[in-house]
Amino acid sequence: MSIDWQVFFLTFSTLFIAEMGDKTQLAVFSLVTESRNPLSVFLGASFALALVTMIGVLFGGLVTRYVPQHFLKIGAALLFVGIGFYTLYEVFSSGAVVK
Repeated sequence: MSIDWQVFFLTFSTLFIAEMGDKTQLAVFSLVTESRNPLSVFLGASFALALVTMIGVLFGGLVTRYVPQHFLKIGAALLFVGIGFYTLYEVFSSGAVVK
């Protein structure tokens, strides 16, 4: 098995940007402040993210055997748009928007 460095760096940069400032990073920050044990939090979070990534890779490999890539891209796009509209709906229906 060889490494495709272009795919490696694309994956790294995409996930690095996507994870920066998200709820996982905030949870890790909170856990470090509570436990005062950054090494344990780092190792636990690293293994958790590696496991979640492995599940995604295995599931993605399985799904791509049966579903064409363009259908997966359309499905992912619709899911992200749907989540965005749901989030907007929740914000506006809760009255959290300043008028």
